[in-house]
Amino acid sequence: MKTIPLSLLFLTLSVETLFAQTGEPEQPPVITQEQRAALELEEQAAAKFCESFQVSKEALEIHHSGMLFDGHNDLPWAMRSKANSSFDKVDISQPTKFHTDIARLKEGGVKAQFWSVYVPASTMAAGNAYVTTLEQIELVHEMCQRYPDEFELALTADDLERIVKQGKIASMIGVEGGHSIENSLSRLRELYNRGARYMTLTHSKNLDWADACTDEPRVGGLNAFGEEVVREMNEIGMLVDISHVSPECMRKTLAVTEAPVIYSHSSARSLCDHVRNVPDDILKLTAENGGVVMVNFNTGFCLPKDKLAIDRRCRGDFRIVVDHIDHIVKTAGIDHVGIGSDYDGIRGLPRGLEDVSCYPMITQELLNRGYQKEGIHKILGGNALRVLRQAEAVSHRLKAQK
Repeated sequence: MKTIPLSLLFLTLSVETLFAQTGEPEQPPVITQEQRAALELEEQAAAKFCESFQVSKEALEIHHSGMLFDGHNDLPWAMRSKANSSFDKVDISQPTKFHTDIARLKEGGVKAQFWSVYVPASTMAAGNAYVTTLEQIELVHEMCQRYPDEFELALTADDLERIVKQGKIASMIGVEGGHSIENSLSRLRELYNRGARYMTLTHSKNLDWADACTDEPRVGGLNAFGEEVVREMNEIGMLVDISHVSPECMRKTLAVTEAPVIYSHSSARSLCDHVRNVPDDILKLTAENGGVVMVNFNTGFCLPKDKLAIDRRCRGDFRIVVDHIDHIVKTAGIDHVGIGSDYDGIRGLPRGLEDVSCYPMITQELLNRGYQKEGIHKILGGNALRVLRQAEAVSHRLKAQK
C-alpha cells in the first residue's frame, strides 16, 4: 500500500463536483469546533489505517482471476484537455500524472474498460457536440492502434472475452451525455457504428427530451422522443446508461427499456444524499430490470454530506466505496452492482484508491466482509458482462421481429 504524506492528508475537491452538481442551493450549516476536531481525528485514523492495510495473496488471486470491468474512465478527456489529444505529449506506456497509465492498469488488474468519450454540455450551445464526440471516439481508436499489445477495441461481449484471454485490456466506448446526438437518431446510430456501446442519457444539463439530475426538471423525466431514443438504443444494442439523469428520468427509462440498464458511475443515495446517486426505490426497480449500478469512487458521491459540510476536503478511505457496494447488494442484490470508478474525471478520491493500480484494495475489503470468490467476481465485472450480453440478445430479438 502506498503511503500518503501528511501534507496530502486532505485532497482539494472541485466546487463543481461537490456543490454545483447538487442541483439544489442550501444554506451553509453551522459547524462547531468539536465537529471539526472529530472529523480531523477520523481523517487521521483513516490515513493510518491505509498505511498499514495489506492485500493478501488470496485476495490478489481472487482479484486477478476475475474480470475487472470498469464502467467509466475519463482518460480520453484528460488527454484532450491536458495533452492536446497527443500520445506523444503524454505517453501512457510511461508513468503519467493522470490516474491512468498502462503499468498501473496492469497492476490494478483491469481486464476491460469503458472509456468515456465525454464532451461538455456547453458543446450544445456551441453546436459542436456531435463532431467533438466523434473526435473523442477517434482518440480511443488511436490509443488502441498506438498500443496494440495492451488495448483492443471490443464491440461485443464475445470480443471482450476474447481480448481478455489474449492478455489485453478490452476497450469499449461510452458516450457521456445524449447531447452528443444533437436530437438525431441517425447520429445515435452513427455513434454506435463508430464503436460506442453505451450512452448516458444526459450529462449535467437537461436536453429537449430528458432531464438531468443537476438541472431543473423540464420534460417530466423523459418525453416521447426520449422514449424513442431508449427504444432505438435497445434495438441497435447500445446500453442505456442512467447515471446523471433525474430520478424521474430513471423511473421512466426503466419503464420503457426492454434491456437491462447500467449506471456507469453512480453510488447509493441513502449513504450519500447527492442527486448523482441512486435512491433505494430505484435500486429495487433496477433489480427488477436486471441492470447494474457501477459504484463511483468520487468522495463527493460516497462520503456522507454532513462530513463534507464540515470540510469538503475530507476523503475517508476505500471502505466508503465498499459501503456503497454493500448497500446496493443488500437493497438490490449481488447481481446488480459493479465498479465505475470515474478515474481521470474526478479530483476527490478516498485514501487507498488514488489511481487505477488500487482496485485490489476493494477485493480485499470485500473478502474481509465475508464475500466469497463468486460474488466478488460478479461485482468486479461479471454483472456488467452479463448486462452487455443481455442487451445484445434484446437487440437480436427486436431486429428479428421487424
